[in-house]
Amino acid sequence: MPFDALGLTVLTQANGFSLWHYRTADSRAAVLAPGYFAPVADRLHAGDVLIVQAADATALVPIRADGTAAAGLTLDSAAAGLALIRSATQVIDLSQAADAVVRAIVLAPLPGIVVAGQEVVATATVAGPIAAVVFGLLDQTGAAAAPAQTVPVAGGIAAASFPAPAPGDGYRVRAADAADPTMVALSPPFSAVLPGRLLLEQGGLLLTEQGVALLL
Repeated sequence: MPFDALGLTVLTQANGFSLWHYRTADSRAAVLAPGYFAPVADRLHAGDVLIVQAADATALVPIRADGTAAAGLTLDSAAAGLALIRSATQVIDLSQAADAVVRAIVLAPLPGIVVAGQEVVATATVAGPIAAVVFGLLDQTGAAAAPAQTVPVAGGIAAASFPAPAPGDGYRVRAADAADPTMVALSPPFSAVLPGRLLLEQGGLLLTEQGVALLL
């Protein structure tokens, strides 16, 4: 029978050397005949080795410089099955380049006391690639005391204003990157109070705004 390309398989290749496996119904003598491997002469190189499983023998056959197969070494004249175990170690090296990016949100100081009727004005100085800031007004429990506001950053500044909350203590302003909620700035606590009341004077008496006399 002629050479059967489907029976030829490369097992391993390294440093210009190839180890092949060839299974055929031809005899060992037919495989070793000149010109048998001519159809794959461009693939087989001098020094390559074939493990040949022929009809009558299993042999280890080297390839000569002229592309022919040498007599080689007969491993088994009964053509018993040959068990092959292959293993390989693959090393993968990965590298990744990265640049540090500085981002910061700094809240301007707020007054410690806010009077009812006034606005709470929050201003943040922004550094780095932050396009918008989400401002929130929180009460002493951390709950929202007013709807949050998303404000675009212009010239490194973002600002928002909230109506004064109900009288109480522990209010805070929160400013966060709209694209990354983990980038947060939180103001110190402040208080909200009622406005002061005026006293009136009448007939030598001091009166409250409701007209009630104050006794001194």
